[in-house]
Amino acid sequence: MTGPLARVPGAGSLHRPARPRGFRKGVTCPYCFASVAPQRILFRCRGQSGRRQGCAPVLDEDLAAYTGSTAGASLPPVFAASGRAGRADCPDCGLPTGNRACPECHNPLPSAYCDSPGRIVALVGAKNAGKSTYIAVLLHELMNRVGTELDASLVACDDRTIERYKRDFARPLLEERRLLPTTASAATGPREPLVYLLTRTRRGRFSRPRNDSLALVLFDTAGEDLRSREATDLHLRYLEAADAVIFLVDPLELPGARSGVRDGVPGAPGASGASGGPHSADPDSEPLNVIARVTETLRQRHGTRPGEPLPVPVAVALTKIDMLRPGLLEQSALHRSRSGQGVLDLDDREAVNEQVRALLHEWQAGQLDTYLGQQFADHALFGLSALGAAPEGERVGAGGVRPYRAEDPLLWLLHRFGMLDGVRPGGA
Repeated sequence: MTGPLARVPGAGSLHRPARPRGFRKGVTCPYCFASVAPQRILFRCRGQSGRRQGCAPVLDEDLAAYTGSTAGASLPPVFAASGRAGRADCPDCGLPTGNRACPECHNPLPSAYCDSPGRIVALVGAKNAGKSTYIAVLLHELMNRVGTELDASLVACDDRTIERYKRDFARPLLEERRLLPTTASAATGPREPLVYLLTRTRRGRFSRPRNDSLALVLFDTAGEDLRSREATDLHLRYLEAADAVIFLVDPLELPGARSGVRDGVPGAPGASGASGGPHSADPDSEPLNVIARVTETLRQRHGTRPGEPLPVPVAVALTKIDMLRPGLLEQSALHRSRSGQGVLDLDDREAVNEQVRALLHEWQAGQLDTYLGQQFADHALFGLSALGAAPEGERVGAGGVRPYRAEDPLLWLLHRFGMLDGVRPGGA
């Protein structure tokens, strides 16, 4: 078979058995990403409340230094305690507390995260990849449809995450149906991660239910923050702590993809203002260059030898597939929706992987797939749409936000982490 749906030989790891990495011996703070031994974790006094006579709030200088502001940094004091039973008595007021904090930045460390250290997933993409929109939609899906399917809860780890998600993501996109603006560079001011704890209940046939947790730490990193290796080190320090990476790729940034874009879409052939070259003339924001810089950062952390594949699972997703011509998706895996059974359909996963690989080679972007196979022991390819349809000007289309397979990369990672079962409906 020839054409965009043909199976193209190339590097890949979809058929390799999952090799989930073990949990760290210590705890990695999801805010400052310091690796903390369990015995170093601090406790924070519960403080005064109503008739309870706890410690009075004081300015936490370490927390204020992290946030860059004293607002919200006046809290009951932190203290060290021997033993790690999950609770300790405050040495000043004597009240027991289970509130734990990072000894470096003094941000809160959720009990579930400390007791069963989760996985940190980093989200990366060049300018125009739709990172902010993807974050808003993925979190909404995990809080609703996908969360119900997986018997999972998604809980923000601090009040700052709750407020920022509502203000910068959910309210403008999901309620007011306005497109999110291009992310401002971190050089213009500090920007905090969105930190969530995803907890899934696994119910065995003959065993008691158990809970598995995943720390989901997301940055909506601006494209210009990835333009140099120095900026990568400064603004993406969380990559050094990542257990997995999701790369988002805008198809319009790929050299040959425009021939497969619907008519009338900005950047498509024949569209107003369209040119024959890539969507962005900046080589520093091309997907392969961005992935190469992030790969270098990961190699520095893992200390791997040249030519040795990195152990970090990597999901690479083509965004905005709703913009592709219908003929490219007919009779293809990308045209089908998931079963929604709370498992990973391995047959479907392999079909989508091969479909996207074929598109990359058809679009003269096969080196992207080749590079991933050379650098990573475990990578997979995806196609998704966060909005589900092309926007209308600066607003979401008339049908509203209708995400299509936006959760697929995370489901694959949950499977790789041993948190989601994989099945083959055909019985193979």
